[in-house]
Amino acid sequence: MNDETSLRTQLAKLLDWKEAHAGFDKAVDGIPPAQRGVTPDGLPYSIWQLVEHLRIAQNDILDFCVNPAYREKQWPDDYWPQSPSPQTAAEWEASIAAYRRDRDRLKQLAGDVSIDLLAKIPHGSGQTYLRELLLVADHASYHVGQIVIVRRALRIW
Repeated sequence: MNDETSLRTQLAKLLDWKEAHAGFDKAVDGIPPAQRGVTPDGLPYSIWQLVEHLRIAQNDILDFCVNPAYREKQWPDDYWPQSPSPQTAAEWEASIAAYRRDRDRLKQLAGDVSIDLLAKIPHGSGQTYLRELLLVADHASYHVGQIVIVRRALRIW
């Protein structure tokens, strides 16, 4: 395995890291529906708000990487759900599935040898593909940790 292949493999793993801490899949597994929208005392978000924020932000970064017609979202309104809880179980499941689907697409992007990871994204303002992949992983790590904290506060971790 050469250095570039090794880097691409590590980037793909980083997007759903499970070795150093709980990953997204473990953090969202088995959450009772009644607890998904609860905001514990002293904490700013419910699990739903964190899950949906992760989905929206990750999708936005993926869109930025692959869509020449990308349109920037408005911070913070476009990045956080309006409701503290999903309206239905189907909405919860759809958000989880969309997050996983987009994560898989980002992993494919990381492994795509036709993309120079150090190249600037043509429609960006200096961002590279590598920077965006690292941003997704860093952002997910931060908010997955928050999901674990909310679960602990709710006594469901």
